[in-house]
Amino acid sequence: MRILITNDDGITAPGLAVMEAIAADLAGPDGEVWVVAPAFEQSGVSHCISYIRPMMLQKMGERRYAVEGSPADCILAGLFEILKDNPPDLILSGVNRGHNVAEDTLYSGTIGGAIEATLHGFKAIAMSQYYNRGNAIMDDPFEAARVHGADICRRLLADAKWHDQPYGVFYNINFPAVPADQTKGIKATVQGQRPTGSFGVEPHIAPNGRRYLWISANPENTSSPKGSDAREAAENWITITPLRADMTAHDVVSDLSELF
Repeated sequence: MRILITNDDGITAPGLAVMEAIAADLAGPDGEVWVVAPAFEQSGVSHCISYIRPMMLQKMGERRYAVEGSPADCILAGLFEILKDNPPDLILSGVNRGHNVAEDTLYSGTIGGAIEATLHGFKAIAMSQYYNRGNAIMDDPFEAARVHGADICRRLLADAKWHDQPYGVFYNINFPAVPADQTKGIKATVQGQRPTGSFGVEPHIAPNGRRYLWISANPENTSSPKGSDAREAAENWITITPLRADMTAHDVVSDLSELF
């Protein structure tokens, strides 16, 4: 199996090394693992691409490249330059440091990389590791992802739906912030919604008197409904959420037709 990896935390991120280990397990001794990751952290860039400027591509080692761009840029570079003659069988994005649940999925560069892969007809899985007091002090904060990631991917590859519709399915996996043996199990979930949203701003005055705004995060995942990715992963389940890039509100189309 040939596997392409990207992330949004950058090519030196520890979570990327975890994903490389997962990919090596999946690919097997005769497989190939290719890394095409952002040269610098790209958290929160969503599905953006460098449409109005070029992106520098630098070879960092055997089957390892850094791109001055977003995760979606990395997927484009991987598919249409680096692996243009030998396309991958699977694309993995992550392992993100921190969760990507509820509204986070709309902001996440990790999810953006998986979306770009799916738009080109490839199987894609995004992985994120909850990160808080439950695992921040562990020797390996990514232990849950490291231990369980490859097996979950195998099960998805064997039996899950993928390109059953024009906008194919990709899978968003979130690992809870506990040791691997303390996860409660695996749950299929829907994308959650926090009543107060994901982000706000905090104003600060710089020493020169200028006003700046810092983005502040809302960590209230347990306010999301039961059965959602945010709620269940916060309660120590590994969550798998099937997603599509189709943003059509299908339930509203018929009403809109009657209106016009």
